[in-house]
Amino acid sequence: MAMEWVRGEAVGRGSFGSVNLAKPRKQGTRFPQLMAVKSCGSSRSASLMNEKSVLEQLSDCPQIIRCFGGDSSFESGEKLFNLLLEYASGGSLAERVKNSGDRRLPESEVQRYTRSVLRGLCYIHKNGFVHCDVKLQNILLCSGNQNDVAKIADFGLAKRAGERVGFEMRGTPLYMAPETVSAGEIEPPADVWGLGCLVAEMVTGAPAWRCSPDDDVCKLMMRIGVGDQIPDIPGNMSAEGKDFLEKCFVRDPAMRWTAEMLSNHPFVVDQDHDDDDHTVPLDDKCEPSTSGSPTGPFDFPGWESPCSITTSLPSREYSWETDAWSSSSESNLASASSRAERLRQLATEGRPDWSVSEGWVAVR
Repeated sequence: MAMEWVRGEAVGRGSFGSVNLAKPRKQGTRFPQLMAVKSCGSSRSASLMNEKSVLEQLSDCPQIIRCFGGDSSFESGEKLFNLLLEYASGGSLAERVKNSGDRRLPESEVQRYTRSVLRGLCYIHKNGFVHCDVKLQNILLCSGNQNDVAKIADFGLAKRAGERVGFEMRGTPLYMAPETVSAGEIEPPADVWGLGCLVAEMVTGAPAWRCSPDDDVCKLMMRIGVGDQIPDIPGNMSAEGKDFLEKCFVRDPAMRWTAEMLSNHPFVVDQDHDDDDHTVPLDDKCEPSTSGSPTGPFDFPGWESPCSITTSLPSREYSWETDAWSSSSESNLASASSRAERLRQLATEGRPDWSVSEGWVAVR
C-alpha cells in the first residue's frame, strides 16, 4: 500500500526539479517522521525514475542515501513524479566545505568522510553499478551518534557497469576521468578518479583542476583527456594522503586503484576499528585493476571555444563479466574525429562561471 505524505517547505532545486521536506500523514515505524522528496514533471522524470530503480537495488548500505519509494501526484495542474528519500539534515559536503572557517577541512575530517564514501562506492561497484557523478554536491551528511555520516546521493545518472551508453556524456566535466573525456568510457574506475577530485577539493577548498573564468575550455579538456597531466596533489597533505590521491589519479583506468583496494589504504583505515594487517603499504606496486571504480562529475554551464582535436588514442572496453578492461580492434580503429566531437560537446557553449559550482547541472 502506498504511503500518504504531505509536502513541506522547499529545501533545494536542481535541473531535475525541486526538493521539499515531506512528512507521512500517519506516523509509524516503517517511515521516518521527516523525509526529502524530489519532484519533477512526469514528462521529465526519466532521471528520477532511474534513481529510484538503482536505489531500490542498493538499499542495504548505510553509506548510501535511503529511498522510501516513489509516486505520482497532480499539483498546480501538472502531473509530477515524486521520489521519497532519506532527509540529510547536515546538507551536502559541498556546503560543509564552503561553510568551514577557511573553506577547507582538516585532514582528520577529510579521512572520515572519504572512508564513508569509499564504503559506499565499494557497495555500488560490487553490485554492478557506476554512480557516474561523484562530487561534493552529491555527498550528503546525516546526523549520527557522534559525527555526521557521509552518504552518497543523486543516482540519476547511474548506470549498470558495462552498459553501453553510446555517445551520451554523463557526469560533471571537471570531475571526469581522462578516459571519459577522450573516449566516452564511463565505468567503475571513473568513480575513483572523481573520488580523488572530491578529496582534493575537501583539502584545498578549490576544484582539483586549477582554472579561472578566462581559461580556455578546450585546453582544459585537452589537459584532462589527452596527455599525461594529473591534478595537483595538495602540498599540505600527509604522506598517506598524497599517496592516496596518486592512486586515484592514475590516468590509465586499468592501473588505477579500485575502491576496494583504496578502502585498505593507510589514509582511510580507521585505526580504532580496522586491523592494521589489512592495510596496503605506501610502496605497494599496483597491478592492473580487475574491478572498476566510478567516474566523476564536473559541469560547465556553457562555453564558446571551438577547437580542433587531431590526437588519436586507443579506446578500451570494460567487461563486467570478466571484470577487466580490454582493447578491441574496433576501439583501436575509432577515428580521432569522434574524440574531437566528444571534446567539442564539453567545450562549445560559452564560458563557465567557476565561482558558482553549486549551480552546475550534470551533463547528460
